[in-house]
Amino acid sequence: MQPTLVAVAHGSRDPRALPTVQALLERIRELRPRLEVRLGHIELNRPLLADTLRRTDGPAVLVPLLLGRGYHVKRDLPAAAARHRDARVAAPLGPHPLLVEALCERLLEAGRPPGSTPGAAVVLAAAGSRDPDAAADTRRTAALLSERLGGAAVVPAYASGAAPTVPDAVRALAARGHHRVAVASYFTAPGRFAAQSAAAATGPAAAPLGDHPALARLVLHRYDEAVARRRPPLELATA
Repeated sequence: MQPTLVAVAHGSRDPRALPTVQALLERIRELRPRLEVRLGHIELNRPLLADTLRRTDGPAVLVPLLLGRGYHVKRDLPAAAARHRDARVAAPLGPHPLLVEALCERLLEAGRPPGSTPGAAVVLAAAGSRDPDAAADTRRTAALLSERLGGAAVVPAYASGAAPTVPDAVRALAARGHHRVAVASYFTAPGRFAAQSAAAATGPAAAPLGDHPALARLVLHRYDEAVARRRPPLELATA
C-alpha cells in the first residue's frame, strides 16, 4: 500500500497562506495523480495535523513544508508521527538545489537581473530559529544561491529568533557598497515574516516560494526518500 503523503505546513493568519499551500498540493497531485496527498497544519489553520492523521488510514509520510531542521521538524512532527499507527517523517525541504532553482526564478520574476551584478547583493530572508542546525541549513542555501547567481553576495538573515535581522543585513551590505539589495523570500507561503522581510529590500523583493514547480518536485523527492528508508531488504522483500 502506497503511503499517504501528508504535507505539513506551519500555518499562518495571513489569508493568502492557505490558498498558496493548496495550490502547491494541486501541483503535487498533477505530478503524481495516483498518490493520496493531504494537508495538515502545525497551528493557526485547519486542518490541523493531528486531525489529518486521525482521518488517515494506513501508512503515512509527513513531509514538512519547512526549510530547515528547527524545533518543529525535530520535535513536533516526530511526536505527531508517533501517535499514528504507521507514520514516518521526511527530511525538511532545505537545503536542496531545487529550492535554489525556485529562489532564482522568484528573484527573476521580481526584476533582479540574472547572474552577478556590480553593486547588487541578495539577502536570503528566512524565518529564523535558535537551533544551530536550522541556521546551518540556511547558510548552506545562501551559499548555493550565491553559486547559482555567479558568485553574487548572498547573506542569510532572519525575521525572528536569530541574527542578523533582515534590515540589519541590508544595512550592512549597503555599508559595503551594495546599494541595491534584493530580498529572496525563503518562505513557502505569504505571511507576516515574509512581508516584513520584503519591506526591508532596497532592490527587488521576491515572492515566497509558493506553488513553484521545483518546490512540488522537491516535496515528492523528500517523500520518496522517506519511503525508501523504510523499504525492506531485497532478500526479505522477495522471500
